[in-house]
Amino acid sequence: METWELVPHPDHPAVAVNRIEARVLGVTPNWLQLRWRIEGSAALVVPAFAGKGRADGLWQTTCFELFIKGAAGDGYVEMNLSPSERWAAYDFAGYREGMAERPTARQPVCTLRRGGGFAIFDAAVPMADLPHLPWRFGLSAVIEEEGGCRSYWALAHPAGKADFHAPACFAATLEPTG
Repeated sequence: METWELVPHPDHPAVAVNRIEARVLGVTPNWLQLRWRIEGSAALVVPAFAGKGRADGLWQTTCFELFIKGAAGDGYVEMNLSPSERWAAYDFAGYREGMAERPTARQPVCTLRRGGGFAIFDAAVPMADLPHLPWRFGLSAVIEEEGGCRSYWALAHPAGKADFHAPACFAATLEPTG
């Protein structure tokens, strides 16, 4: 599978984080496995463990995000995945409109591990809760560092303010396998 280097939004530079890579580790009939690798993570703010469960506002601190646009229509799915093990899933009918909580059958699995100067965030998202392939999608991250600095990382950014919902951020594709 492919690895992408995320780009920080120029209006919101990081302090110590100097690189983020995102990768689709695998796609099976049951799970989509994702990984984000954060370099320069010594000052990374990690939300406190909260146990699995749905929660809003996860993007207000360190959070990893997946945006999926299926083959039909203008709608898309937003998944927020937190190191706290909390998560959120939303459907949008169009660009930032018609937002509704997305029904899910199973909860994603989220795990953060830290090493010397780097951190790895792994997420496994149930495929049954996602649109059918093929997709255009975006992988992104909100990174909070000590002192309250927030940076916004994505595959690509639109001109202007940071906005992971913008069509420019849906910069990758995933086709059915087999």
